[in-house]
Amino acid sequence: MAPISDPAVTDTVPAAVPEPNGRRRWFGAARGPRSVAGQVFVLQVFVVLLLLVAIGVESALQAQRDSASEARNRSLAVAEAFANSPGIVEALRSPDPTALLQPKAEATRIKSGVDFVVVLNTDAIRYTHPMPDRIGKKFVGTTAPALAGQSITEEVVGTIGPLVQAVVPVTDTDGQVVGMVSAGIRTSRVSDSAEQQLPILIAGGAGALALATAGAALVSRRLRRQTRGLGPAEMTRMYEHHDAVLHSVREGVLIIDRDGRLLLANDEAERLLGLPAGAEGRPVAELGLDRRVAEVLASGRPVTDEVLAAGDRLLAVNVRPTDRNGGPPGLVATLRDSTELRALTGKAELVRRRLQLLYDAGLAVGTTLDVSRTAQELAEAAVPAFADHVTVDLAEPVLRGEEPAAGAPMVRSGLSPAGTGGPFTPVGESVPFLPGTPRARSLRSGRTVAEADLTEAVTAWLSYDQQRARQVREHGVHALLAVPLRARGVVLGLATFWRAERPDAFDEDDIALAEELVARAAVAIDNARRYTREHAMAVALQRSLLPGGVPVQDALDVAFRYLPAQAGVGGDWFDVIPLPGARVALVVGDVVGHGLHAAATMGRLRTAVHNFSSLDLPPDELLGLLDDLVNRIDQDQAANGDQAPITGATCLYAIYDPVSRRCTVARAGHLPPAVVLPDGTVDFPDVPAGPPLGLVGLPFETAELELPEGARLVLYTDGLVEDRSRDIDQGLDLLTTALAHPDRSPEQTCADVLHALLPAEPADDIALLVARTRVLTDRQVMVLEVPADPAAVRDVRADVARQLTDWGLDDLAFPTELILSELVTNAIRYGREPIRVRLLHDRSLVCEVSDGSSTSPHLRYAATTDEGGRGLFLVAQLADRWGTRYTDSGKVIWAELRLP
Repeated sequence: MAPISDPAVTDTVPAAVPEPNGRRRWFGAARGPRSVAGQVFVLQVFVVLLLLVAIGVESALQAQRDSASEARNRSLAVAEAFANSPGIVEALRSPDPTALLQPKAEATRIKSGVDFVVVLNTDAIRYTHPMPDRIGKKFVGTTAPALAGQSITEEVVGTIGPLVQAVVPVTDTDGQVVGMVSAGIRTSRVSDSAEQQLPILIAGGAGALALATAGAALVSRRLRRQTRGLGPAEMTRMYEHHDAVLHSVREGVLIIDRDGRLLLANDEAERLLGLPAGAEGRPVAELGLDRRVAEVLASGRPVTDEVLAAGDRLLAVNVRPTDRNGGPPGLVATLRDSTELRALTGKAELVRRRLQLLYDAGLAVGTTLDVSRTAQELAEAAVPAFADHVTVDLAEPVLRGEEPAAGAPMVRSGLSPAGTGGPFTPVGESVPFLPGTPRARSLRSGRTVAEADLTEAVTAWLSYDQQRARQVREHGVHALLAVPLRARGVVLGLATFWRAERPDAFDEDDIALAEELVARAAVAIDNARRYTREHAMAVALQRSLLPGGVPVQDALDVAFRYLPAQAGVGGDWFDVIPLPGARVALVVGDVVGHGLHAAATMGRLRTAVHNFSSLDLPPDELLGLLDDLVNRIDQDQAANGDQAPITGATCLYAIYDPVSRRCTVARAGHLPPAVVLPDGTVDFPDVPAGPPLGLVGLPFETAELELPEGARLVLYTDGLVEDRSRDIDQGLDLLTTALAHPDRSPEQTCADVLHALLPAEPADDIALLVARTRVLTDRQVMVLEVPADPAAVRDVRADVARQLTDWGLDDLAFPTELILSELVTNAIRYGREPIRVRLLHDRSLVCEVSDGSSTSPHLRYAATTDEGGRGLFLVAQLADRWGTRYTDSGKVIWAELRLP
């Protein structure tokens, strides 16, 4: 290689320079400073010219956009200003709009500098125009948006050339469009900014070109100065430094010419590829490299981080051409040893997948408070990412919400893949744990057991279930990992992970992952178990507080349905209460909220209604007492620091009399009842809606309904007609449709209503009560008017005896006559007229004596020397039940005798 003495030398030819040890050094092409300076100057001139052209084009386009924008803004502003000017609406509605608007439009056009200002009516007929002969003609342009109340601008080509026009609506005070205003201007009248910027652009380009020339001169002078005095020794030393760096780096470097010959290989490349001595200068295909490596190096195509096997190493190979920037043709290849990095990357990827499995399982397991569902979620979370099959077995008491007992049978609660006909016991069946098997050892010890070879376990299984053991073999199950489900130190069950398709057994890392996964699932299962127990207790409490059936009575044929919400127990209740005189009370109530508190409150209110009904009070008075009770309960809770008041309870109370066929109804914030007549007509009677219970001081009102025989009275709670997917009006419409059927029994009516209205997942309790009316006929009722004369008692006894004979109740004649004698005598002596006797022949014989006095008799024990005071005592001894109820006109004393 000739020494470089001339600093102004031009291009030098690439050469391979031999070293003393035989290695060749590769020197790339070098270019002289003059050549470099000339190229830099040409490049700078080209860049400056390119920038000038780009700036000129951009300036022209910007000027065109500015002109169009200025024209749109000016025309729109003039049109809007004139459309909103005072008096324009009155002018448009005047007999001659042109006479009023033409002078103003022309004045506005001249002052604003636009080409025209035109006023239009709603039919687009011009009222004004700079050319009077065009007034009264059709406007040329788009007016539909303006008629809709919106402004519009558009570019059109008119008789005066290209222009921009705006159309603006004219509206009155009510917002109605009464006309339109259009203003337009030619784009040629808007100043052209490009012409104003052209001198600046030319001056800037000239300055940039002058700077480029000066810069090229400075670069050329600097290059001459930097290479001045640089001789061959200095240049050689520089190349030696480069060569030392090339052979000391921990990355292999290969340089290959266009013919596929190796020109250079540094020490690291020789070590990684195991190159033979004298490899440089030989074709790559003859160096004995691995086939894949040789193909990549000889192909000539660029490669980026392609991993190739070279013996026992993994090499990351990059290949790039050397002739991109005028260099010599050929390739440069770099090699990195990625064997250890690949191993570390594999371990990191395995850890990442396991962490991802735990994260996904944390989201998928425990989504509900159902024990079986949580067990199935655990089984599904580990397949196929961790195991080929997963079974989850729980102690039978756990499924019922109870604590697991020692030796309790195990039930298959989770299986994945499910429904594939695999070799494992299906979900829901009892699972045996054979002594000596890995699963039995894990369950007994409470520790994890891993088994890499199931031959012994399958042999033990054969003695119990040969068919299933054969299926396990056929499916290739060879390894298992049994992990106990432990929570609070108690073993709830066992999770077993099986491998069939994967040849490897479970290692220590797998055991740690499985234990963490099962520990999280065990907490979720235990929470679900405790919820199941508490929910069962709450449901049992609620069921115990609700009526178990309908009491025996003849006034109504009753059917009912009660469905608790899926969220838990609630406070809905119903009741059927027989009353004296063959009457029956129907009750439906609702306590706001869910849970034990609502259920307990419901029980207290239901008990209170039973107690108050024994007083035989009208519905409005009973609700008043219930309202006062609720308020006092709230006050007691507030005094005790309880933050769960029960205000918000509702109730409907109805009393049906089968003799008069009248039903008295009162409601406290509850939904009105539905009445279905025998012909299928549905009506919601107007029952006054009182306030919810707990607001003491507000009265309740009653409504009297006369129901024919066979009519159905339907009582319900809001959970039946109201849901997330529908409002209460839609629910009442559906209820009306479901009830509108004649000749339906109460049971069939309940079934029809629930089929039509029951939501898929009830969010609230549902109570439904359907009662079909019956009537006591005249043959079952006897009424006697009694004068206020003690002698009339004898006639009453005679008439009653005859009536009892007609009913076939001669056995009850004596006690009945005695009871009525005492009651009628008391009414004559202490009461007021009118006095009436009524006998009812129902499931029992009811004797009633009414009078106009509100004074109630009291039972007492008479002394031996007293002449009176034993009448009510005799009545109480002879009758099964007796009592007093008050009416608007007095009172009724009644007594019931059981039929023989």
